[in-house]
Amino acid sequence: MPDNSSQLNATLKSQDTEEWLDIHFTRPLGLLWARLFHRLGVHPNTVTVLSIILGAAAGVLFYFENLGLNVLGILLLVWANIYDSCDGQLARMTGQKTRLGRVLDGFAGDVWFFCIYAAICLRLTPTWGLWIWVLCAVAGFLCHGKQCALADYYRNIHLFFLKGEGGSELDNSRKLTQEFVTLSWKDDPVWKVFLYFYRNYTASQERMTPRAQHFLTTVYKTYAGTAIPERLRQDFRAGSLPLMPLANILTFNCRAITLYAAILVGQPWLYPVVEITLFTTLFLYMRSRHERLCETLTAQIPGKA
Repeated sequence: MPDNSSQLNATLKSQDTEEWLDIHFTRPLGLLWARLFHRLGVHPNTVTVLSIILGAAAGVLFYFENLGLNVLGILLLVWANIYDSCDGQLARMTGQKTRLGRVLDGFAGDVWFFCIYAAICLRLTPTWGLWIWVLCAVAGFLCHGKQCALADYYRNIHLFFLKGEGGSELDNSRKLTQEFVTLSWKDDPVWKVFLYFYRNYTASQERMTPRAQHFLTTVYKTYAGTAIPERLRQDFRAGSLPLMPLANILTFNCRAITLYAAILVGQPWLYPVVEITLFTTLFLYMRSRHERLCETLTAQIPGKA
């Protein structure tokens, strides 16, 4: 029976891409739940559904101008995030990793924040009118979604070069489209719907990263059927590793802490404002650095200079 430390490490994606708060708080609690769910025979996707319910309930509680209910909402969102960690840890622990699980995992966060934005809008409409809906629409659709998608994509590219295909969830929209076309609406309607949205999500990540796409395509063609040279892996990791903290900022923890602070001081409008300003600035900087890295490494591949 492995000790707690070794079992926890086995359920992490990598030390390169994990956040301090996750390593020391979210992941250990997620591991405790994963062990319990494993003994009960609960599937990781069921845990994801539970996280969706908890996160949606948290969003509803942010509607009320009541500190007690707001604190309860914060605790529910923390709980939902622990389950969001637990589902992946349980999947890695039991070997039940599926693409459906990855799609559901991304969908969970979308549901949480849709409910949160809606609660903020409904709460502030009496004083802000239509403008709070405009502010949250810009923050949610034009900023939040792109920020999280790009951060997720960069972490998966990093994991691909660090651990190979088996350690990454990096996908390709072209292959997903080919799979989508082969599916039947009659025989696979649910998966076809999921795949439709997942393909579009992956395509949106690729549109934001043209130089990364050229780099990956060049790597696949140059080293088809052979291992990617260790030097190239190391060079990519060295350039990508400093960007992982930025990717982490643009995912959940820093975003949630900003939300909690805005809710607790009774000024929930601050949350979308920070997303539009500070987080967007970090997003643009991270993308610029990563695109330059990919362009530089592409030129260093033999025959591609």
